[in-house]
Amino acid sequence: MRTALLLIDVINDMEFQGSESLVRLAEAMAKNLRALKRRARAAGIPTIYINDNFGKWQSDFRATVAYCMKKSVPGHKVAKMLKPDAKDYFVLKPKQSAFFGTTLDTLLKDLRTKRVILTGIAGDNCVLFSANDAYMRDLKLHIPSDCVASNTEAENQYALQLMKKVVKADIRPSTALGLESFA
Repeated sequence: MRTALLLIDVINDMEFQGSESLVRLAEAMAKNLRALKRRARAAGIPTIYINDNFGKWQSDFRATVAYCMKKSVPGHKVAKMLKPDAKDYFVLKPKQSAFFGTTLDTLLKDLRTKRVILTGIAGDNCVLFSANDAYMRDLKLHIPSDCVASNTEAENQYALQLMKKVVKADIRPSTALGLESFA
């Protein structure tokens, strides 16, 4: 069963009022996600960044990455830890779901993907919407609990439990995933 690692909205400026909690939680999550990405690469699992276009239909993902890595931007540490490299794919999304109005379906079919590891920001919003859409496409779901962040820990835990129950997601921590058997 071919697998893909999806990083949702991790390249994010997090510039909104009250973002301090999300920034703190996302920085801790990013360390786990960086390690998971390295393990996925070693196992031959492709990485796909799915990011908001921030309402700009002329967005350039490289410009977004560069902007989000500026020290003056609240999300700069996360962006630096999770900066995409030349082997990574990226998809621009107009709404919460990684699937809605994007080329993700086509890319996953081209990669012959049957299982996705969903990670990113925010667990109670974009990751949740993406999990629902992945489930409706009959994709097997892994959503490592230590690789998802929301505005609060309580909101994150609620979303993870909901995804476990409703979309049958495996929410074990990233260290419990045997990626070698996923490729």
